[in-house]
Amino acid sequence: MENFKEEFVKIYKENISRDGADKLLDYLEKSDFFTAPASTRFHSCHEGGLCEHSVKVYRRFLRRVKEEFGENFEEKVSKESVALIALLHDVCKVDCYKTEMRNVKENDRWVQKPYYTVEDKLPYGHGEKSVYIINGFLRLTREEAIAINWHMGGFDARVMGGSYALKDAFYSYPLALLFHLADVEATYLDESQS
Repeated sequence: MENFKEEFVKIYKENISRDGADKLLDYLEKSDFFTAPASTRFHSCHEGGLCEHSVKVYRRFLRRVKEEFGENFEEKVSKESVALIALLHDVCKVDCYKTEMRNVKENDRWVQKPYYTVEDKLPYGHGEKSVYIINGFLRLTREEAIAINWHMGGFDARVMGGSYALKDAFYSYPLALLFHLADVEATYLDESQS
């Protein structure tokens, strides 16, 4: 099994150096970021799934950026931006999951099994909550903020409620579209539902 925390920290330290980066990493270390699931019952819904998902999204995003802009992609987007967007897009999930028990029938017997539930103490949204948390530690560029804010694409509650802002975000900031695609690819191609 891969050590996703080790890889996350290595990528973070090698690429993210702007003011506040150390404080943000310290915040993540003190939170449940490295042990939390990525979801309750969908992708990477196991201990450490959030960190695992973030690393897998980084790998996909870096590949997409290189495919779109070529090996000299840094003329268009910095390695720091790629790492920031991918590694931190789901910090909105920090300290949101808790484990409860439920009865499950196995071999004609009822047994207690753990499962994840959500207890969001800061109901600020999803992508916009990640932007809010990150900006409490370091300053994001507009393009980074847009990419993180709209990473859910058509699954975003605002879009499902009728907002057309996603279209403008993707047209104005193509990196946001590339990131959404990388997030979806990692979720459905690189991860499992268990």
